[in-house]
Amino acid sequence: MSTPAGHTTACHIEACLADLGTDRFAQTFVSYVETLGVDQIMVFAIEHTQARCLLSWHFSRSVMAGKLAETYLDGWFLKDPLLPDLVASPPQSVTLSRLAEIEGRMSSDYRKLFFENPGMLAKTTLLAVGERLRLFVSLYQSDPAAPLCDPDLARLAGRLALLHFEKASDTDLPPPLAALSERERSVCLGILSGRKAEAIAADLDVAPSTVITYRKRAYAKLGIASRAGLFAICGK
Repeated sequence: MSTPAGHTTACHIEACLADLGTDRFAQTFVSYVETLGVDQIMVFAIEHTQARCLLSWHFSRSVMAGKLAETYLDGWFLKDPLLPDLVASPPQSVTLSRLAEIEGRMSSDYRKLFFENPGMLAKTTLLAVGERLRLFVSLYQSDPAAPLCDPDLARLAGRLALLHFEKASDTDLPPPLAALSERERSVCLGILSGRKAEAIAADLDVAPSTVITYRKRAYAKLGIASRAGLFAICGK
């Protein structure tokens, strides 16, 4: 017998609530977001003139998500048409915005980079503001026949992301690494600290070739292709 859709959604939400503040949240949250019918989710924290990538995930083209995150962090976030709205949003608020509402405020270069080139036709952005964080939680869709994601469930995604990242913000672990296995995460942390594969292998008591395998798996999950990409999405 099939599971009712509402029951499935409730189970996903319950799982997200149970995993708030833990390294299990990223995978649990991504599973919930997938039920909204979106192709990609990006979560960025904006602090004055700085931006950090907290989550970057495309459900079918992972490398593209990483490349878009790198581009966005390379100064393009300052041209986000919703940036003034996020800065002005009051604490403890989650506001929903659709692409159609901001198209007139978007430069042609911005549109080409983040929508036309990657084939994104719709975007729902949650401006989620807590006590310490101001987040863009952006849900992208590329299927012209797909309905826009449900606004109430989208707002809930923004609220869950805010609750988690505020709870987890006191840890030293770069948030994008939370979606990795323990060994993959250790390898990436070693790379971020400037260590070579041989040194990381010695720390983990494995062969250097095994470290390379973990690195490849991690990069595939993160949607990046290089050490520079790892530094970019981790804000290093």
